[in-house]
Amino acid sequence: MAKDAKPEEGAETPPKKSKKLLIIILAAVLVLVLAGGGAAFFLLKKSDHAEDEEAAEEIAKPAKKDKKKKDKEAPPVFVNLEPFTVNLVPETGDQYLQVVLSLEMEDSTGEPDLKAKMPKVRNNITLLLSSKKASELMPKEGKEKLADALKVEINSVIEPPVKNKKGENVAPEGPVKSVLFTSFIIQ
Repeated sequence: MAKDAKPEEGAETPPKKSKKLLIIILAAVLVLVLAGGGAAFFLLKKSDHAEDEEAAEEIAKPAKKDKKKKDKEAPPVFVNLEPFTVNLVPETGDQYLQVVLSLEMEDSTGEPDLKAKMPKVRNNITLLLSSKKASELMPKEGKEKLADALKVEINSVIEPPVKNKKGENVAPEGPVKSVLFTSFIIQ
């Protein structure tokens, strides 16, 4: 028993070395884990930020395209005018023209200008219609020419023509895109 009671000197030193070695290994592993975790955090944070920027750019781009599409796909704005009844230039006796017009506008911003100048627009349309002959208006081409002339006349009232460098009157494009006949009767 005496042998069991004596601790051996050699037995004590190896456990001290193994404890120090174990602590050093654990410290090294802990440093590596923390360094790896920190690096991963910064890399993921940076890539998330880059993805957020890309997502923001992608969101902004379709918004611009949507605006362009909305402009192109915007439903047309139509303004209906009251009927016009005029005497035509006599060819074979008295002839009358009754016409109902609908104006296709570029957008709704031109409508207030049109309504503000409606008395002058109606006067100029009446004068233009009453200067025509029934034979001019009967064929399809005559109606198309009349529609173009009405469009130019209405746009010139809304946006008066300006003179260019040569002194010629140039009619700017007005808000009226086309003139449509909803009723066209010659008697």
